[in-house]
Amino acid sequence: MIKIIYIMWLRQIKRYWRSKSRIIGSIGQPMLYLVAMGFGLGGIYQKAGGGNYIDFLAPGVISQSIMFMAVFNGVDLIWDKQFGFLKETLVAPVSRLEIVLGRVLGGATISVIQGILVFLLTLVVGFKPENLSYLLPSVGLMFLIGLFYASLGTAIASLMKDFHGFQLIMNFLIMPSYFLSGALFPLDSAPPALQTIASFNPLTYGVSGLRQLMAGTVNYSLGIDILILIILSSITLSITSYLFTKIEA
Repeated sequence: MIKIIYIMWLRQIKRYWRSKSRIIGSIGQPMLYLVAMGFGLGGIYQKAGGGNYIDFLAPGVISQSIMFMAVFNGVDLIWDKQFGFLKETLVAPVSRLEIVLGRVLGGATISVIQGILVFLLTLVVGFKPENLSYLLPSVGLMFLIGLFYASLGTAIASLMKDFHGFQLIMNFLIMPSYFLSGALFPLDSAPPALQTIASFNPLTYGVSGLRQLMAGTVNYSLGIDILILIILSSITLSITSYLFTKIEA
């Protein structure tokens, strides 16, 4: 079982590294947020007593880049469906659970690599981590965020037959998740209704956890952030495994 999971995981990683345009393109949007919003709104944020806006914004942008990369792991599944590669895999004498675990773990790993690349970009634009000893736990939290959204993207892709439908659904889910996660503004100063909505958003806990580890800003307890991400990842991965078994070879 471990061998099949490793093979599928390695296949996802190799596919990512072979696509240089994908790597370059995936860091363009985070860089835009960091430069345009970080410097554009930095003065206003500082005058309002919020401190350095780059330090506040950076963990949110890192979380966003992880979410985008992990969710669009589902695109690879639809690609394999359309071009027959998935059929060859499904007819092999291996468990579909092993296949989906390998794909999801590969997607989560790729999203962590993406998060680390964006983290390096944040250092270039002026982000100063609160405690460098927390960087390794931060990578672990990145993996939990990536695991949840890779599972979500794969689950939705298991139900889709074309790219267009997948992209519409993903855009409907991703952008609201990002803007309502507290990545761009402090949740404690938001209206109560917005805070309630954010509390049901999985990305909120990823942003909160990374911000606490990297910038020392506490929103929710770090233990709560980790626990919720583990629970949601487990539930989503179970659903993904079930939906994947229903794909016709």
